[in-house]
Amino acid sequence: MMYQTIELTKEDRIATLTLNRPNSMNAMDDVMMKELADAFEELKSNHSIQVLLIKGAGRTFSAGGDIKKMIDPESPMDMGDVMQHITRLAKTLYLLPQITIAVIHGSAAGLGFSLALGCDILVAEENSKLAMNFIGIGLVPDGGGHFFLKERIGTTNAKKMIWGGEVIDGKTAKAAGLVDELVPNGQAEVAASQLANGLLRSPISAMIASKRILHESKRTELEQVLQLESESQVAMRNTADHLEGIRAFVEKRQPVFSGN
Repeated sequence: MMYQTIELTKEDRIATLTLNRPNSMNAMDDVMMKELADAFEELKSNHSIQVLLIKGAGRTFSAGGDIKKMIDPESPMDMGDVMQHITRLAKTLYLLPQITIAVIHGSAAGLGFSLALGCDILVAEENSKLAMNFIGIGLVPDGGGHFFLKERIGTTNAKKMIWGGEVIDGKTAKAAGLVDELVPNGQAEVAASQLANGLLRSPISAMIASKRILHESKRTELEQVLQLESESQVAMRNTADHLEGIRAFVEKRQPVFSGN
């Protein structure tokens, strides 16, 4: 299958998916969201692949959703369609029959961070910047962000991170349990490749079987979260605070929220 915004390569038992909009910091537009969902569905039926690496081209992993595309008057994104793509990609990623590794350099923000958190293992560089920063434009996390954060750090800490929207570095993320492997700057890809090859020398079929047992038992909860995220995001898009957040982003100023 040919893709416009991502690359998917396979070598032996390892697949590598690259977010490939480097000039936009790999921000996800509606095309990339659909292509990610399509690629994950392609991999879901490929049991010869046992490890999947997800990385970003250029200087960052992903800046999150493409805000400029959200407000493009020439080609506005349809939020209903967008949430369908996001729901599909998050659910399929979580249920993949591969060990998934997020390879983080630069930043992983918003939907980009949700995507990374949906992976089994997160490898990040020390100076990488991670943020669940939807709150800054009056939105809620999507892409399963609520579910994946709660799985890693619990409900109370997930709320703090979602409501605060702070940017944290790799070291802070590792200490909080959000990152599994912290590596020196510039070493994420090498470290992730070594990890992937190490997994292939392990009884990986048993590991994948355990992943399936654990993740299938959470399928219904994830589906419920994705449905609630979708409904909430469509509603938030129509709030005054979201419009103010978008304007402030474009005008490069601090937003003034009213709670509406």
